[in-house]
Amino acid sequence: MTRVLLTGAGGFTGSHVLRHLLVNTDWEIICPVTFRHRGNTDRIASALVGNDVWHRRVTVDMVDLTAPISETVAHRWGAVDHILNIASESHVDRSIDDPVPFVRNNVDLILNVLEYARLVKPRLFLQMSTDEVFGPAPGGYDYREWDTLVPSNPYSASKAAQESVAISYWRAYGVPLIITNTMNLFGEMQHPEKYFAKIIRAINRDESVPVHVGPNGEMGSRFYIHARNFADAWLHLIRLYDCPTIPGTRFPLPPTPLPMYAMGDERPARYNIVGDREVGNLELAELIASHVGKPLRWEPIDYHSSRPGHDLRYALNGEKLAQTGWKSPRTFEESVADTVRWMIAHPEWL
Repeated sequence: MTRVLLTGAGGFTGSHVLRHLLVNTDWEIICPVTFRHRGNTDRIASALVGNDVWHRRVTVDMVDLTAPISETVAHRWGAVDHILNIASESHVDRSIDDPVPFVRNNVDLILNVLEYARLVKPRLFLQMSTDEVFGPAPGGYDYREWDTLVPSNPYSASKAAQESVAISYWRAYGVPLIITNTMNLFGEMQHPEKYFAKIIRAINRDESVPVHVGPNGEMGSRFYIHARNFADAWLHLIRLYDCPTIPGTRFPLPPTPLPMYAMGDERPARYNIVGDREVGNLELAELIASHVGKPLRWEPIDYHSSRPGHDLRYALNGEKLAQTGWKSPRTFEESVADTVRWMIAHPEWL
């Protein structure tokens, strides 16, 4: 039986990964949580309530990952095959308002999880990172996996630091690392501080939607992707590099060798996980309004001049992952419709 340590399961992205693994595997999943940040017990409960089989496969353990993982906790968790590290503070505005505890949280967390990986020696260690580590993308250019990191704010700097520490553990200690950089995620149960959910709430309340533009009025843009599509990409990568352990794998050949420094590789595995297409901020607001069924009221906000740590455009190139055979299970338009419908039906999340 494959056993997985999934950090951040009480958060938005982690909860979608948890549900996706429950639906598509028979794995046992350990979820260390604290709920001190934006984690929410309801996200985990929504996947487990009423399903005794899934409930037996999940262990939720109150453990603060910004402190060293004790031998007692490691013994309680037992052998772990894969570590999926999602837990991190992830909001740009809060990182700008109070950067020191924000950055310390994310750096302490990655150090402690990697130290645990040294102890248990998993077959794979997946590290979630962001498009923002590369900084703003020039028009017409989408960043590739090993382009230079130029973070613009304390949040993206802390994620770049996590990547660097993880790479050092890959090289120095042989941690079997895969880094993924991901575009803006959205989906059900997202906190309304995030832009997608913020738009739904504002339109539903007949409030004006702030739309991010540059100093000259140029429209900001992103490649949005649903969190379950992200989860599917991670499961695809696990199957790609560890397929013999998974029934019904899509990879009948032996697994792809994981790049390792001891085998002569200079860099670990790294993939961009990208949405279907680039979407302007106003286009996104208009699309959401059409599904909410209310008119859009909006105002342009030049975040860049007032908050220099914000970037107008992020963009990643997803060709490398696509060449392994991965494609989003749900299109952007389908995902938007599903998410808006669910959020309107569950106003407690707005």
